[in-house]
Amino acid sequence: MGAHSVIKILILRTIGNFLILLTIFGFVATFGPALYYEASWRVATFRGITYRLAPDVQASNETELGKLVRLYRERGQATPQTPSLFREVLTNAKEQILVPPDTEFSIVIPRIGVSQRIAANVDPTNKNEYLEVLKSAIAHAKGTAYPGVNGTTFLFAHSADNFWNIGRYNAVFYLLKELKPGDEIILFFRGKRYEYEVYENRIAEAKETEHIDAALGQGEKIILQTCWPPGTDWKRTLVFAKPKSP
Repeated sequence: MGAHSVIKILILRTIGNFLILLTIFGFVATFGPALYYEASWRVATFRGITYRLAPDVQASNETELGKLVRLYRERGQATPQTPSLFREVLTNAKEQILVPPDTEFSIVIPRIGVSQRIAANVDPTNKNEYLEVLKSAIAHAKGTAYPGVNGTTFLFAHSADNFWNIGRYNAVFYLLKELKPGDEIILFFRGKRYEYEVYENRIAEAKETEHIDAALGQGEKIILQTCWPPGTDWKRTLVFAKPKSP
């Protein structure tokens, strides 16, 4: 075999190895965050770990509620990430305490260990706007109702028109698929607490956009949305919830 043939083989092998590494990187970048939260949640479920809202954050008084959240944050117990991480689910604690990041606008979902801040009035048709917001919060769709109003509150973590746009918050909402009818969702808005109960969870086509509507006067409900499968914009996971009965 001549030197020219050897060089050619080395070049082809290098290109092949590069393409393999690029494929692996693409897979990890696309599905890694979602798989990480999925795996940690599965480990927590297997170990019998449950999540609940901090018992102190039950007050309905706006001032006192804000004080409690600030107290938890000062103690380092309230963070904008979910507690369902390997370093925590592998501890001996069988119950994880959830504290809302703030009481101005945030969401707590005990079943999947979510506690995240919500950014209000985000335009779901403005890609640059919502991608920037989703770096640090869940988005409330502009024009939809606020909690406590007779209408629809639409919350989304949709950032995957390209695989490199999938973010941690999209991955956290990826676990929405685990919610079942009867599961609790808690929203905090302007210092007040609103409790909802899931009544439907389904996969919808991407073109199904009629839900992004305030639907004022048609009953209070919330809709949570994220991409499905993670890292794509092919379909949507939609979770519907209504106020809990008194």
